[in-house]
Amino acid sequence: MAAPAETAPAQYLLPRHAGPWSLDDVLSLPEDNSQRIELVDGMLLVSPLGSYRHQQLAGRAFRSLVAACPDYLEATIELNVLLSSGRLVIPDFTVVRPREAGVMFPVSDVVLVGEVFSPSTRLNDKGLKRGLYAQAGIEYYLMVDPEPHVVEATLLELQHGEYVEIAVSKGGVLETERPFPVTITF
Repeated sequence: MAAPAETAPAQYLLPRHAGPWSLDDVLSLPEDNSQRIELVDGMLLVSPLGSYRHQQLAGRAFRSLVAACPDYLEATIELNVLLSSGRLVIPDFTVVRPREAGVMFPVSDVVLVGEVFSPSTRLNDKGLKRGLYAQAGIEYYLMVDPEPHVVEATLLELQHGEYVEIAVSKGGVLETERPFPVTITF
């Protein structure tokens, strides 16, 4: 009789976990540069890092925001934003009031968040995250859609608890005066 073959232990992307996830649970996960892990009300939102095109568009927005930011603001990329005690998100790019912060940046100092849609995040970016950002009081939300032939960007401003469209790109170029004058060419 042959000896039973040894089997390799199962590999899990995330460790087994019972019940809702907490901020401490998420922060204790090992570093993983292949995906984003966000936390909303005890549930993980896991998505792969963006494609080359996704990163290219986020980079263009980021560079334009850096060049246009007034001295009292700063543009960042892929910042951990703490919306509330059970909500941690990672926008593609942000504009913040600079401050000392640890691993998580407080939403109270976030002025603008931006998301570049991708197939795996489109529904969350247009629905769930838009609602979370509005509920958290983030003044501006910039949505970038690479799907049309020419990239479409839409800037929303929070008014009376709801986002209202205040600028839309034309021919792949977004020009706006708020929250400060900036032109972003996609």
